[in-house]
Amino acid sequence: MGKSTKYEAKVPDENGIIPYSDEEHSVWRDLYARQIDIIDGRVCQEFLDGLDILDLPTDRIPQPREVSRVLYERTGWEVAPVPALINFDRFFKLLSEKKFPAASFIRSREEMDYLQEPDIFHEIFGHTTMLTHQAFADFTHAYGLAGIKASKKERVFLARLYWFTVEFGLIDTPQGTRIYGGGIASSPGETVYSLESDEPMRRPFDPIDALRTPYRIDIYQTVYYILERMDDLFGLAGEDLISLIRKARALGQFEPTYPPKNKEAA
Repeated sequence: MGKSTKYEAKVPDENGIIPYSDEEHSVWRDLYARQIDIIDGRVCQEFLDGLDILDLPTDRIPQPREVSRVLYERTGWEVAPVPALINFDRFFKLLSEKKFPAASFIRSREEMDYLQEPDIFHEIFGHTTMLTHQAFADFTHAYGLAGIKASKKERVFLARLYWFTVEFGLIDTPQGTRIYGGGIASSPGETVYSLESDEPMRRPFDPIDALRTPYRIDIYQTVYYILERMDDLFGLAGEDLISLIRKARALGQFEPTYPPKNKEAA
């Protein structure tokens, strides 16, 4: 979160409206049209229900306050526009207040397939969709509260739990394994890769295991964790996450399953 970005935050005006250009709205339209086709049959029903509940515009970037109105009525959450990158203190504080930090910029056409920073498409399409589900919303709130209490070293472990659930989580369903993590659901390539590639490992979700698993942010994931059911997150929200972190630290982290950056094959 301390890295620089080439994107500039969009600042809401005095009425809370973020100004976007016609081209930026066009990028949203094209991203939405592409991704809605790709996720068909690949995301879980809760994700699809969330899209129906939010009723996001398909031809323009939604305003945070539009999304907030629906979320607040449903689960008590709001969207907080932020720059592309914020520090952990602010991130956890916002989550603890049931405010989801959403980067206000949208990617350029040169980075339609992949960008390292989270943009508003990733945040709104990928994440607020699932915040319409109470178990998911409660877990995210508990995560924010735990983050405020966590030490710097504990936050490294806590970030892994977020990564393997909120960002890159899979779930078992009667129809097969499906996606609920926003990092997958907003990525055309990883949507297909996470479910259909033979390369990654797919493990049953265990919070201690997830806390012990290192990851890289700039490649498709080499490990995914599969929830048995969404309400398991509700149960996890009631756990003492700091206590789980201490258990994971005592056991030590797993060996990385990905190549180091400077040794990747060409």
